[in-house]
Amino acid sequence: MTFVLVLIIIGCQEDEPELGSIVTLGDLSVSSNVSDDGSGIVEFTATAEDAITYKYVFGDGTSEVSPSGIITKTFTKTGLNTYLITVVAYGTEDNSTTITIEIEVEVEVQGDFADEEAKQLLSGGNIKTWYLATAEPGHLGVGFTIEQRPGAYWFATEFSAYPYQFCENSDTNCFCDDELIFALLGDNLTYQLDNKGQTFFNGANSAAGGGDGSGGDICLDFEIMGTSIVNLVSSPNGLPEGRTRGTLMNFTNDGFMGYYVGSSSYEILSITNNFLYVRSYDASNPALAWYLKFSTTPPGTEGEESLVWEDDFNTDGAPDPLNWTYDLGAGGWGNGEAQTYTNNPSNVIVEDGLLKIIAKADGSGGFTSARLKSENLQEFTYGRVEVRAKLPAVAGTWPAIWALGANFDTVGWPTCGEIDIMEQTGWDKNTTLSTLHFPGNYGGGGITNSTTVSTATTEFHNYTVEWTPDVIEFWVDDNPIHNSFANTSGTPFNSDFFFILNVAIGGTLGGAIDPGFTEDIMEVDYIRVYQ
Repeated sequence: MTFVLVLIIIGCQEDEPELGSIVTLGDLSVSSNVSDDGSGIVEFTATAEDAITYKYVFGDGTSEVSPSGIITKTFTKTGLNTYLITVVAYGTEDNSTTITIEIEVEVEVQGDFADEEAKQLLSGGNIKTWYLATAEPGHLGVGFTIEQRPGAYWFATEFSAYPYQFCENSDTNCFCDDELIFALLGDNLTYQLDNKGQTFFNGANSAAGGGDGSGGDICLDFEIMGTSIVNLVSSPNGLPEGRTRGTLMNFTNDGFMGYYVGSSSYEILSITNNFLYVRSYDASNPALAWYLKFSTTPPGTEGEESLVWEDDFNTDGAPDPLNWTYDLGAGGWGNGEAQTYTNNPSNVIVEDGLLKIIAKADGSGGFTSARLKSENLQEFTYGRVEVRAKLPAVAGTWPAIWALGANFDTVGWPTCGEIDIMEQTGWDKNTTLSTLHFPGNYGGGGITNSTTVSTATTEFHNYTVEWTPDVIEFWVDDNPIHNSFANTSGTPFNSDFFFILNVAIGGTLGGAIDPGFTEDIMEVDYIRVYQ
Protein backbone atom coordinates (compact mmCIF):
# COMPACT_ATOMS: atom_id res chain seq x y z
CA MET A 1 0.00 0.00 0.00
CA THR A 2 1.22 3.48 -0.84
CA PHE A 3 -0.02 6.64 0.79
CA VAL A 4 0.95 9.86 2.56
CA LEU A 5 -1.27 11.88 4.91
CA VAL A 6 -0.57 15.45 5.95
CA LEU A 7 -0.48 16.09 9.69
CA ILE A 8 1.44 19.36 10.11
CA ILE A 9 2.79 21.72 7.51
CA ILE A 10 5.05 24.61 8.43
CA GLY A 11 3.77 27.34 6.11
CA CYS A 12 0.62 28.13 4.17
CA GLN A 13 -1.33 25.67 2.11
CA GLU A 14 -4.91 26.19 1.12
CA ASP A 15 -5.93 22.73 -0.02
CA GLU A 16 -5.53 19.59 2.04
CA PRO A 17 -3.79 16.90 -0.05
CA GLU A 18 -5.70 13.76 -0.80
CA LEU A 19 -4.61 10.22 0.13
CA GLY A 20 -1.66 9.08 -2.01
CA SER A 21 -0.61 12.55 -3.12
CA ILE A 22 2.78 14.18 -2.69
CA VAL A 23 2.79 16.74 0.10
CA THR A 24 4.44 20.03 -0.88
CA LEU A 25 5.55 22.88 1.35
CA GLY A 26 6.97 25.64 -0.78
CA ASP A 27 9.65 23.74 -2.62
CA LEU A 28 9.87 20.76 -0.20
CA SER A 29 7.95 17.62 -1.10
CA VAL A 30 7.96 14.14 0.42
CA SER A 31 6.50 10.89 -0.87
CA SER A 32 6.38 7.43 0.70
CA ASN A 33 5.91 3.92 -0.59
CA VAL A 34 4.78 1.54 2.15
CA SER A 35 5.28 -2.15 1.41
CA ASP A 36 2.17 -4.31 1.60
CA ASP A 37 3.92 -7.57 2.50
CA GLY A 38 4.03 -7.03 6.27
CA SER A 39 7.79 -6.40 6.27
CA GLY A 40 7.53 -2.83 7.58
CA ILE A 41 9.71 -1.47 4.77
CA VAL A 42 8.95 2.08 3.63
CA GLU A 43 10.71 3.97 0.85
CA PHE A 44 10.83 7.76 1.21
CA THR A 45 11.77 10.42 -1.33
CA ALA A 46 12.21 14.07 -0.37
CA THR A 47 13.01 16.86 -2.81
CA ALA A 48 13.63 20.56 -2.28
CA GLU A 49 15.26 23.05 -4.57
CA ASP A 50 18.84 23.91 -3.51
CA ALA A 51 18.77 21.47 -0.55
CA ILE A 52 22.11 19.85 0.25
CA THR A 53 20.87 17.22 2.71
CA TYR A 54 17.76 15.93 4.45
CA LYS A 55 17.10 14.61 7.93
CA TYR A 56 14.30 12.12 8.58
CA VAL A 57 12.85 11.75 12.08
CA PHE A 58 10.78 8.58 11.88
CA GLY A 59 8.54 8.80 14.93
CA ASP A 60 9.80 5.54 16.43
CA GLY A 61 12.79 7.05 18.22
CA THR A 62 15.14 6.74 15.24
CA SER A 63 16.36 9.20 12.65
CA GLU A 64 18.68 9.18 9.65
CA VAL A 65 20.35 11.69 7.35
CA SER A 66 20.17 11.37 3.56
CA PRO A 67 21.97 13.86 1.30
CA SER A 68 20.07 12.44 -1.68
CA GLY A 69 16.68 12.65 0.03
CA ILE A 70 16.05 8.98 -0.79
CA ILE A 71 15.96 6.56 2.10
CA THR A 72 14.54 3.14 3.01
CA LYS A 73 13.35 2.54 6.55
CA THR A 74 12.27 -0.73 8.18
CA PHE A 75 9.71 -0.29 10.96
CA THR A 76 9.67 -3.15 13.45
CA LYS A 77 6.71 -2.71 15.80
CA THR A 78 4.18 -5.43 15.00
CA GLY A 79 0.62 -4.66 14.05
CA LEU A 80 -0.82 -1.60 12.29
CA ASN A 81 0.83 1.54 13.65
CA THR A 82 0.73 5.24 12.81
CA TYR A 83 3.95 7.26 12.65
CA LEU A 84 4.62 10.98 12.32
CA ILE A 85 7.52 11.47 9.93
CA THR A 86 9.32 14.81 10.11
CA VAL A 87 11.66 15.74 7.28
CA VAL A 88 14.02 18.68 7.43
CA ALA A 89 15.67 19.97 4.23
CA TYR A 90 18.86 21.94 4.80
CA GLY A 91 20.17 24.55 2.37
CA THR A 92 23.60 25.96 1.68
CA GLU A 93 23.26 29.02 3.95
CA ASP A 94 22.01 27.38 7.16
CA ASN A 95 18.41 27.78 6.01
CA SER A 96 16.01 24.88 6.40
CA THR A 97 12.46 23.82 5.63
CA THR A 98 10.44 21.29 7.59
CA ILE A 99 7.45 19.13 6.83
CA THR A 100 5.67 16.45 8.88
CA ILE A 101 3.58 13.68 7.38
CA GLU A 102 1.63 10.79 8.84
CA ILE A 103 1.85 7.21 7.58
CA GLU A 104 0.42 3.87 8.64
CA VAL A 105 2.67 0.82 8.54
CA GLU A 106 1.59 -2.75 9.14
CA VAL A 107 4.19 -5.22 10.38
CA GLU A 108 3.18 -8.85 10.51
CA VAL A 109 4.64 -11.19 13.09
CA GLN A 110 7.25 -13.31 11.31
CA GLY A 111 7.26 -15.97 13.98
CA ASP A 112 8.35 -15.23 17.54
CA PHE A 113 11.74 -13.66 16.96
CA ALA A 114 14.00 -13.42 19.98
CA ASP A 115 17.77 -13.43 20.07
CA GLU A 116 18.42 -13.54 23.79
CA GLU A 117 21.89 -14.97 23.17
CA ALA A 118 22.84 -11.86 21.18
CA LYS A 119 21.69 -9.66 24.08
CA GLN A 120 23.88 -11.64 26.44
CA LEU A 121 26.89 -11.58 24.11
CA LEU A 122 26.57 -7.85 23.42
CA SER A 123 26.17 -6.89 27.07
CA GLY A 124 27.90 -9.70 28.93
CA GLY A 125 24.61 -10.05 30.85
CA ASN A 126 25.24 -6.69 32.49
CA ILE A 127 27.46 -4.13 30.79
CA LYS A 128 30.21 -4.60 28.22
CA THR A 129 32.45 -2.23 26.30
CA TRP A 130 33.43 -2.90 22.71
CA TYR A 131 36.23 -1.29 20.68
CA LEU A 132 37.08 -1.06 17.02
CA ALA A 133 39.15 -4.16 16.16
CA THR A 134 41.97 -2.04 14.75
CA ALA A 135 44.40 -4.97 14.57
CA GLU A 136 42.03 -6.96 12.34
CA PRO A 137 42.21 -6.73 8.56
CA GLY A 138 38.88 -5.44 7.32
CA HIS A 139 37.87 -3.67 10.55
CA LEU A 140 36.26 -1.19 8.17
CA GLY A 141 35.17 -2.19 4.70
CA VAL A 142 32.61 -1.44 2.02
CA GLY A 143 30.84 -3.52 -0.60
CA PHE A 144 27.77 -3.38 -2.80
CA THR A 145 24.26 -4.74 -2.50
CA ILE A 146 23.02 -7.72 -4.50
CA GLU A 147 21.84 -5.50 -7.35
CA GLN A 148 25.41 -4.30 -7.97
CA ARG A 149 27.31 -7.48 -7.00
CA PRO A 150 24.97 -10.46 -7.43
CA GLY A 151 27.72 -13.01 -6.79
CA ALA A 152 29.59 -11.13 -4.05
CA TYR A 153 27.21 -8.93 -2.09
CA TRP A 154 27.96 -10.27 1.38
CA PHE A 155 31.48 -8.95 1.99
CA ALA A 156 33.69 -5.90 1.50
CA THR A 157 34.59 -6.14 -2.20
CA GLU A 158 35.45 -2.46 -2.76
CA PHE A 159 37.61 -1.58 0.25
CA SER A 160 38.93 -3.43 3.29
CA ALA A 161 41.13 -1.65 5.82
CA TYR A 162 44.53 -3.04 6.70
CA PRO A 163 45.46 -3.25 10.42
CA TYR A 164 45.71 0.13 12.20
CA GLN A 165 45.07 1.98 8.93
CA PHE A 166 43.27 4.92 10.54
CA CYS A 167 45.13 5.15 13.84
CA GLU A 168 48.24 7.07 12.77
CA ASN A 169 46.60 10.01 10.96
CA SER A 170 45.22 12.94 12.98
CA ASP A 171 42.36 13.35 10.49
CA THR A 172 41.14 9.80 11.14
CA ASN A 173 42.52 8.53 14.47
CA CYS A 174 39.41 9.48 16.47
CA PHE A 175 37.96 6.29 14.95
CA CYS A 176 40.36 4.21 17.04
CA ASP A 177 39.33 5.79 20.38
CA ASP A 178 35.61 4.97 20.36
CA GLU A 179 34.04 2.97 23.18
CA LEU A 180 30.74 1.23 22.38
CA ILE A 181 28.91 0.35 25.58
CA PHE A 182 26.03 -2.14 25.65
CA ALA A 183 24.04 -2.71 28.85
CA LEU A 184 21.20 -5.07 29.70
CA LEU A 185 18.61 -3.45 31.97
CA GLY A 186 15.95 -6.04 32.64
CA ASP A 187 14.76 -7.06 29.18
CA ASN A 188 15.97 -3.84 27.56
CA LEU A 189 19.27 -3.65 25.71
CA THR A 190 20.76 -0.14 25.71
CA TYR A 191 23.68 1.40 23.86
CA GLN A 192 25.94 4.39 24.42
CA LEU A 193 28.78 5.58 22.18
CA ASP A 194 31.64 7.39 23.90
CA ASN A 195 33.34 9.15 20.99
CA LYS A 196 35.70 11.25 23.17
CA GLY A 197 34.23 14.36 21.50
CA GLN A 198 34.94 13.48 17.88
CA THR A 199 33.38 11.13 15.35
CA PHE A 200 34.87 9.66 12.17
CA PHE A 201 32.53 10.70 9.35
CA ASN A 202 32.15 9.11 5.97
CA GLY A 203 32.84 11.97 3.57
CA ALA A 204 29.50 11.80 1.77
CA ASN A 205 27.65 11.93 5.12
CA SER A 206 29.84 14.54 6.84
CA ALA A 207 27.25 17.34 6.55
CA ALA A 208 25.63 15.91 9.69
CA GLY A 209 28.80 16.85 11.58
CA GLY A 210 29.39 20.22 9.94
CA GLY A 211 31.43 18.97 6.99
CA ASP A 212 30.77 19.90 3.39
CA GLY A 213 29.56 16.45 2.37
CA SER A 214 31.94 16.28 -0.58
CA GLY A 215 35.40 15.64 0.85
CA GLY A 216 37.11 12.57 2.20
CA ASP A 217 36.48 10.77 5.48
CA ILE A 218 37.39 12.95 8.44
CA CYS A 219 37.14 13.30 12.21
CA LEU A 220 34.80 16.12 13.28
CA ASP A 221 33.69 17.45 16.64
CA PHE A 222 30.31 15.84 17.28
CA GLU A 223 27.99 15.65 20.27
CA ILE A 224 26.44 12.24 20.84
CA MET A 225 22.69 12.34 21.44
CA GLY A 226 22.64 10.08 24.52
CA THR A 227 21.59 6.52 25.29
CA SER A 228 19.83 4.42 22.66
CA ILE A 229 17.45 1.53 23.06
CA VAL A 230 18.52 -1.40 20.87
CA ASN A 231 15.66 -3.34 19.29
CA LEU A 232 16.63 -6.74 17.89
CA VAL A 233 14.55 -7.94 14.95
CA SER A 234 14.86 -10.53 12.23
CA SER A 235 17.09 -9.23 9.45
CA PRO A 236 15.25 -8.69 6.15
CA ASN A 237 18.41 -8.51 4.02
CA GLY A 238 18.56 -12.10 2.81
CA LEU A 239 22.29 -12.79 2.97
CA PRO A 240 23.43 -16.34 2.16
CA GLU A 241 23.26 -18.93 4.91
CA GLY A 242 26.40 -18.84 7.03
CA ARG A 243 27.10 -15.19 6.14
CA THR A 244 24.84 -13.60 8.75
CA ARG A 245 23.36 -14.28 12.14
CA GLY A 246 20.05 -13.00 10.82
CA THR A 247 19.64 -10.41 13.57
CA LEU A 248 19.22 -6.68 12.93
CA MET A 249 20.00 -4.08 15.62
CA ASN A 250 17.84 -0.93 15.38
CA PHE A 251 19.16 1.93 17.55
CA THR A 252 16.88 4.70 18.79
CA ASN A 253 18.06 8.28 19.38
CA ASP A 254 20.28 8.43 16.28
CA GLY A 255 22.60 5.75 17.63
CA PHE A 256 25.47 4.63 15.40
CA MET A 257 28.52 2.40 15.76
CA GLY A 258 31.57 4.65 15.50
CA TYR A 259 31.82 5.29 11.75
CA TYR A 260 29.09 7.70 10.69
CA VAL A 261 27.21 6.73 7.52
CA GLY A 262 23.83 8.15 8.57
CA SER A 263 22.38 4.78 9.59
CA SER A 264 21.01 3.50 12.90
CA SER A 265 20.45 -0.10 11.79
CA TYR A 266 23.18 -2.76 11.87
CA GLU A 267 22.97 -6.39 10.86
CA ILE A 268 24.94 -8.81 13.03
CA LEU A 269 26.96 -11.00 10.71
CA SER A 270 28.71 -12.88 13.52
CA ILE A 271 29.26 -12.48 17.24
CA THR A 272 31.14 -14.28 20.03
CA ASN A 273 32.09 -13.25 23.55
CA ASN A 274 34.92 -11.08 22.24
CA PHE A 275 34.25 -10.44 18.53
CA LEU A 276 31.45 -8.60 16.71
CA TYR A 277 31.08 -8.23 12.94
CA VAL A 278 28.28 -6.05 11.54
CA ARG A 279 27.20 -4.28 8.40
CA SER A 280 24.98 -1.26 7.69
CA TYR A 281 23.65 0.48 4.59
CA ASP A 282 24.87 3.95 3.66
CA ALA A 283 22.19 6.63 4.11
CA SER A 284 23.45 8.74 1.21
CA ASN A 285 23.95 5.75 -1.12
CA PRO A 286 21.84 2.72 -0.13
CA ALA A 287 23.67 0.62 -2.73
CA LEU A 288 26.70 0.62 -0.39
CA ALA A 289 27.03 -1.73 2.59
CA TRP A 290 29.61 -0.83 5.26
CA TYR A 291 31.31 -3.53 7.35
CA LEU A 292 32.72 -3.05 10.85
CA LYS A 293 34.58 -5.36 13.23
CA PHE A 294 34.73 -4.86 16.97
CA SER A 295 36.56 -6.52 19.83
CA THR A 296 36.45 -6.42 23.62
CA THR A 297 40.21 -5.72 23.59
CA PRO A 298 41.09 -1.99 23.69
CA PRO A 299 43.20 -0.82 20.71
CA GLY A 300 46.90 -0.82 21.47
CA THR A 301 46.63 -3.65 24.00
CA GLU A 302 46.22 -6.53 21.55
CA GLY A 303 48.73 -9.32 21.87
CA GLU A 304 51.22 -8.99 19.05
CA GLU A 305 51.49 -11.81 16.57
CA SER A 306 54.57 -14.01 16.86
CA LEU A 307 56.16 -16.04 14.12
CA VAL A 308 55.71 -19.61 15.36
CA TRP A 309 56.97 -21.53 12.34
CA GLU A 310 58.46 -20.88 8.92
CA ASP A 311 60.31 -22.54 6.11
CA ASP A 312 62.25 -20.00 4.08
CA PHE A 313 63.83 -22.64 1.79
CA ASN A 314 67.37 -21.32 2.17
CA THR A 315 69.13 -24.72 2.27
CA ASP A 316 69.78 -26.21 -1.17
CA GLY A 317 68.77 -29.79 -1.88
CA ALA A 318 65.69 -31.74 -0.89
CA PRO A 319 63.03 -29.95 1.22
CA ASP A 320 63.62 -30.14 4.99
CA PRO A 321 62.42 -33.60 6.15
CA LEU A 322 61.47 -32.08 9.53
CA ASN A 323 58.86 -30.03 7.70
CA TRP A 324 57.83 -31.99 4.63
CA THR A 325 56.88 -35.42 3.42
CA TYR A 326 55.18 -36.40 0.14
CA ASP A 327 52.11 -37.82 -1.49
CA LEU A 328 53.34 -40.20 -4.21
CA GLY A 329 51.87 -42.00 -7.21
CA ALA A 330 49.24 -41.61 -9.93
CA GLY A 331 45.54 -42.39 -10.06
CA GLY A 332 43.89 -39.06 -10.77
CA TRP A 333 43.68 -38.00 -7.09
CA GLY A 334 39.88 -37.81 -7.28
CA ASN A 335 39.93 -35.05 -9.90
CA GLY A 336 40.94 -36.81 -13.11
CA GLU A 337 44.48 -35.41 -12.91
CA ALA A 338 47.10 -36.61 -15.38
CA GLN A 339 50.33 -36.47 -13.37
CA THR A 340 52.25 -38.97 -11.27
CA TYR A 341 53.63 -37.44 -8.07
CA THR A 342 57.27 -38.16 -7.20
CA ASN A 343 59.90 -36.97 -4.74
CA ASN A 344 62.59 -36.90 -7.42
CA PRO A 345 64.88 -33.83 -7.61
CA SER A 346 63.67 -33.34 -11.16
CA ASN A 347 60.21 -32.56 -9.72
CA VAL A 348 61.01 -30.97 -6.37
CA ILE A 349 64.14 -29.18 -5.21
CA VAL A 350 65.28 -26.27 -3.07
CA GLU A 351 67.76 -23.96 -4.76
CA ASP A 352 68.50 -20.24 -4.96
CA GLY A 353 66.44 -19.66 -1.81
CA LEU A 354 63.30 -21.09 -3.41
CA LEU A 355 61.26 -24.26 -3.26
CA LYS A 356 60.65 -25.34 -6.85
CA ILE A 357 57.84 -27.74 -7.69
CA ILE A 358 58.39 -28.73 -11.32
CA ALA A 359 55.63 -30.22 -13.46
CA LYS A 360 57.09 -32.07 -16.47
CA ALA A 361 56.12 -34.08 -19.51
CA ASP A 362 57.89 -37.45 -19.23
CA GLY A 363 58.43 -37.84 -22.99
CA SER A 364 56.09 -40.82 -23.35
CA GLY A 365 52.73 -39.07 -23.08
CA GLY A 366 52.67 -38.89 -19.30
CA PHE A 367 53.47 -36.21 -16.72
CA THR A 368 55.23 -35.97 -13.38
CA SER A 369 55.08 -33.42 -10.58
CA ALA A 370 55.33 -33.18 -6.78
CA ARG A 371 52.96 -32.79 -3.84
CA LEU A 372 54.54 -31.84 -0.50
CA LYS A 373 52.68 -32.04 2.81
CA SER A 374 53.48 -31.21 6.43
CA GLU A 375 51.22 -33.97 7.80
CA ASN A 376 52.35 -35.28 11.23
CA LEU A 377 55.27 -32.82 11.10
CA GLN A 378 53.97 -29.25 11.19
CA GLU A 379 50.30 -28.85 12.11
CA PHE A 380 48.51 -25.81 13.49
CA THR A 381 45.19 -24.56 14.83
CA TYR A 382 44.48 -20.90 13.97
CA GLY A 383 46.90 -18.18 12.97
CA ARG A 384 47.90 -16.08 10.00
CA VAL A 385 49.42 -18.27 7.29
CA GLU A 386 51.36 -16.41 4.62
CA VAL A 387 52.93 -18.04 1.54
CA ARG A 388 54.93 -16.05 -1.00
CA ALA A 389 54.89 -17.71 -4.41
CA LYS A 390 55.11 -17.34 -8.18
CA LEU A 391 52.83 -19.58 -10.20
CA PRO A 392 53.21 -21.62 -13.40
CA ALA A 393 52.00 -20.08 -16.67
CA VAL A 394 51.35 -23.01 -19.04
CA ALA A 395 47.76 -24.03 -19.78
CA GLY A 396 46.79 -27.22 -17.98
CA THR A 397 48.87 -26.61 -14.83
CA TRP A 398 46.89 -26.42 -11.59
CA PRO A 399 48.95 -25.06 -8.66
CA ALA A 400 47.57 -25.07 -5.13
CA ILE A 401 48.57 -23.91 -1.65
CA TRP A 402 46.17 -25.44 0.84
CA ALA A 403 45.54 -27.24 4.12
CA LEU A 404 43.62 -30.32 5.31
CA GLY A 405 42.35 -31.21 8.76
CA ALA A 406 44.88 -33.38 10.56
CA ASN A 407 42.14 -35.94 11.28
CA PHE A 408 41.89 -36.63 7.55
CA ASP A 409 43.23 -40.17 8.00
CA THR A 410 40.42 -41.06 10.44
CA VAL A 411 37.33 -39.11 9.30
CA GLY A 412 38.09 -38.56 5.61
CA TRP A 413 37.17 -35.68 3.33
CA PRO A 414 35.18 -33.38 3.48
CA THR A 415 34.53 -34.07 7.18
CA CYS A 416 38.10 -33.06 8.03
CA GLY A 417 37.68 -29.66 6.34
CA GLU A 418 39.82 -28.05 3.65
CA ILE A 419 41.28 -24.51 3.50
CA ASP A 420 42.41 -23.55 -0.01
CA ILE A 421 44.65 -20.52 0.48
CA MET A 422 45.36 -20.27 -3.25
CA GLU A 423 44.34 -22.17 -6.35
CA GLN A 424 44.79 -21.22 -9.98
CA THR A 425 42.98 -22.93 -12.84
CA GLY A 426 44.76 -24.25 -15.90
CA TRP A 427 42.86 -21.97 -18.27
CA ASP A 428 42.90 -18.60 -16.44
CA LYS A 429 46.37 -17.55 -15.31
CA ASN A 430 45.25 -14.02 -14.34
CA THR A 431 42.92 -15.14 -11.54
CA THR A 432 43.44 -16.92 -8.22
CA LEU A 433 40.80 -18.47 -5.99
CA SER A 434 40.39 -19.24 -2.30
CA THR A 435 37.86 -21.77 -1.06
CA LEU A 436 36.59 -23.55 2.04
CA HIS A 437 35.31 -27.14 1.81
CA PHE A 438 33.42 -28.93 4.57
CA PRO A 439 30.28 -31.07 4.92
CA GLY A 440 27.46 -29.40 2.99
CA ASN A 441 29.92 -27.18 1.12
CA TYR A 442 32.35 -29.29 -0.88
CA GLY A 443 33.37 -30.09 -4.43
CA GLY A 444 31.75 -27.52 -6.70
CA GLY A 445 29.72 -26.25 -3.75
CA GLY A 446 32.65 -24.96 -1.72
CA ILE A 447 32.50 -21.43 -0.34
CA THR A 448 34.75 -19.66 -2.79
CA ASN A 449 35.72 -16.40 -4.39
CA SER A 450 38.43 -15.11 -6.70
CA THR A 451 40.52 -12.05 -7.45
CA THR A 452 42.52 -10.83 -10.43
CA VAL A 453 46.29 -11.22 -10.12
CA SER A 454 47.55 -10.33 -13.59
CA THR A 455 51.20 -10.90 -12.68
CA ALA A 456 50.73 -14.17 -10.78
CA THR A 457 52.99 -16.07 -13.21
CA THR A 458 55.69 -13.40 -13.56
CA GLU A 459 55.99 -11.98 -10.04
CA PHE A 460 55.87 -13.21 -6.45
CA HIS A 461 52.74 -12.47 -4.43
CA ASN A 462 51.72 -13.11 -0.84
CA TYR A 463 48.81 -15.52 -0.42
CA THR A 464 47.40 -15.34 3.10
CA VAL A 465 44.68 -16.79 5.29
CA GLU A 466 43.67 -15.15 8.58
CA TRP A 467 42.18 -18.00 10.63
CA THR A 468 40.66 -17.43 14.08
CA PRO A 469 37.99 -19.14 16.21
CA ASP A 470 35.57 -16.49 14.90
CA VAL A 471 36.41 -15.81 11.25
CA ILE A 472 38.40 -17.05 8.26
CA GLU A 473 39.57 -14.47 5.72
CA PHE A 474 41.71 -14.72 2.58
CA TRP A 475 44.06 -12.14 1.11
CA VAL A 476 46.37 -11.65 -1.86
CA ASP A 477 49.01 -9.10 -0.88
CA ASP A 478 46.88 -6.43 0.89
CA ASN A 479 43.67 -7.17 -1.03
CA PRO A 480 40.87 -9.30 0.41
CA ILE A 481 39.53 -12.17 -1.67
CA HIS A 482 36.51 -12.69 0.54
CA ASN A 483 35.76 -11.49 4.03
CA SER A 484 34.55 -12.91 6.20
CA PHE A 485 33.52 -16.53 6.81
CA ALA A 486 32.01 -16.90 10.27
CA ASN A 487 33.85 -19.77 11.93
CA THR A 488 31.72 -21.51 14.57
CA SER A 489 31.87 -24.57 16.78
CA GLY A 490 29.89 -26.38 14.08
CA THR A 491 32.62 -26.15 11.43
CA PRO A 492 35.70 -28.40 11.22
CA PHE A 493 38.04 -25.38 11.33
CA ASN A 494 38.83 -25.50 15.05
CA SER A 495 41.55 -28.15 15.24
CA ASP A 496 44.96 -28.89 13.72
CA PHE A 497 45.51 -28.64 9.96
CA PHE A 498 48.55 -29.54 7.85
CA PHE A 499 49.79 -27.80 4.69
CA ILE A 500 49.98 -29.07 1.11
CA LEU A 501 51.94 -27.50 -1.77
CA ASN A 502 51.47 -29.06 -5.21
CA VAL A 503 51.14 -28.58 -8.95
CA ALA A 504 48.62 -30.87 -10.64
CA ILE A 505 48.28 -31.30 -14.41
CA GLY A 506 44.87 -31.48 -16.07
CA GLY A 507 41.86 -32.55 -14.05
CA THR A 508 38.79 -30.57 -13.00
CA LEU A 509 40.62 -27.27 -12.46
CA GLY A 510 43.60 -27.99 -14.68
CA GLY A 511 41.53 -28.47 -17.80
CA ALA A 512 43.02 -29.04 -21.23
CA ILE A 513 46.80 -29.46 -21.24
CA ASP A 514 48.82 -27.42 -23.72
CA PRO A 515 49.86 -29.99 -26.40
CA GLY A 516 53.31 -28.41 -26.50
CA PHE A 517 53.79 -28.62 -22.73
CA THR A 518 57.26 -29.68 -21.56
CA GLU A 519 57.56 -28.25 -18.04
CA ASP A 520 56.62 -25.38 -15.74
CA ILE A 521 57.35 -24.42 -12.15
CA MET A 522 55.70 -23.10 -9.00
CA GLU A 523 58.32 -21.28 -6.95
CA VAL A 524 57.78 -20.69 -3.22
CA ASP A 525 59.87 -18.13 -1.39
CA TYR A 526 58.59 -18.96 2.09
CA ILE A 527 55.69 -20.21 4.21
CA ARG A 528 55.10 -18.59 7.61
CA VAL A 529 52.66 -19.09 10.47
CA TYR A 530 51.95 -16.27 12.95
CA GLN A 531 49.89 -16.66 16.10
